Amino acid sequence: NSLTCVWLHVCFFSPLLYVSGQFAIVKQCREKSTGLEFAAKFIKKRQSMASSRGVRREEIEREVDILQQIQHPNIVTLHDVYENRTDVVLILELVSGGELFDFLAQKESLSEEEATQFIKQILEGVNYLHARKIAHFDLKPENIMLLDKNVPLPRIKLIDFGLAHKIEAGVEFKNIFGTPEFVAPEIVNYEPLGLEADMWSIGVITYILLSGASPFLGETKQDTLRNISAINYEFDEEFFCHTSEPAKKFISQLLEKDKKKRLTIQDALNHPWIKVKLYFEPKKRERRQLKTKRLREYTIKSHSSMPPNNTYVNFERFAQVVEDIDQMESSFVSLAAAHDSLQEDIDAMVSIYNEKEAWYKEESEGVRHELSQIRYEFRKVEAFKRSLQDDMQVFSSSLGAVSSRYQERQNHFDALRTELSNELKWVQEVMVLIGNDQQVTGSWPDIYTFKSVFKEATLVSRVI
Repeated sequence: NSLTCVWLHVCFFSPLLYVSGQFAIVKQCREKSTGLEFAAKFIKKRQSMASSRGVRREEIEREVDILQQIQHPNIVTLHDVYENRTDVVLILELVSGGELFDFLAQKESLSEEEATQFIKQILEGVNYLHARKIAHFDLKPENIMLLDKNVPLPRIKLIDFGLAHKIEAGVEFKNIFGTPEFVAPEIVNYEPLGLEADMWSIGVITYILLSGASPFLGETKQDTLRNISAINYEFDEEFFCHTSEPAKKFISQLLEKDKKKRLTIQDALNHPWIKVKLYFEPKKRERRQLKTKRLREYTIKSHSSMPPNNTYVNFERFAQVVEDIDQMESSFVSLAAAHDSLQEDIDAMVSIYNEKEAWYKEESEGVRHELSQIRYEFRKVEAFKRSLQDDMQVFSSSLGAVSSRYQERQNHFDALRTELSNELKWVQEVMVLIGNDQQVTGSWPDIYTFKSVFKEATLVSRVI
């Protein structure tokens, strides 16, 4: 942001809009310190991944990276890069001569020699790119500008590298982008792309430059793409009656569907129609003016078509949709196979489910019967429990009475034992006295009877 602020202080913007695009505008600006004029290209940044407005940052960085590698007389030069919150600003060489086709359409006449001079400049710029494995992918009249039209032979400048890509060996690159009227068949058919796509676009540009007619342009965009895919074009006698055979052959070798047979940039530069200056006998001036008139009509029509038939309003989203469809088709094949396998699994699971369901019903009936029996037995047990509790209460009451009677008997027995013990003690004392008396007198008439009674009394005492 600090760089942006400094830059805004050193540059002055013209209020006149220079070029406007879908997500970019170009304004003329002047550096205050030097007075040098430049073109400031404001590229609107995409603010979020979910948004479809603006250009993704990686695409902007790719364009800047490619422009920083380029330094050629026939290609616009990048002077500096700045960024603010919403835009990336490219400070480019000011190309003020306008579009090539607009310049040629204003001429009274156009010869093949003049045409080859401009085509050769285009080829030299493209040759510089292709030598560095850079494909422009958007060559069309709007991107072929003149540095200054007020000179005898204006210099061509190729601009707008928003779609340019560096082609890497072994890396397959596919996309659907560009302007349908000028794109190669491999773009329409979503095939791997390379430098050959630019050569096709040069063929279309040359065809229009010499005839004022577009070879593949249809009533609708779909018609245009179908014509390109079918290579549906011809050299109409009305448009090419005064065009040389080398020129038509040059165009035919560029509008070749087979990329391997299509002219390379070196082949095009070495083509006889480009290398040899052709001089023709004077033609009727009206014929030449007609050719220029048709070119003028073409440029007016292409500028005034709203919305243009030859522009992808959102080629990025369209390319993504095509890629998604391609992935979906392969996914559908896998999905169909998975569906068949899944159906077999489902059938097996349904069979198992049916068996389990029958078993469950059978088991459920058995369990239900067992539960009924258990409930019945439980109720019986509950009734028995209640009865037992009642009996226990009665028994507890009886046990209390028995315990009370037992205690009474125990007390009675204790009293008897005490009484008998006292009597026994007395008897023992008597027996001692009797023993002593026997020793003195010698006998006692009922001694044995008394001993018997004493033994019984002792036994009773032990029992007690």
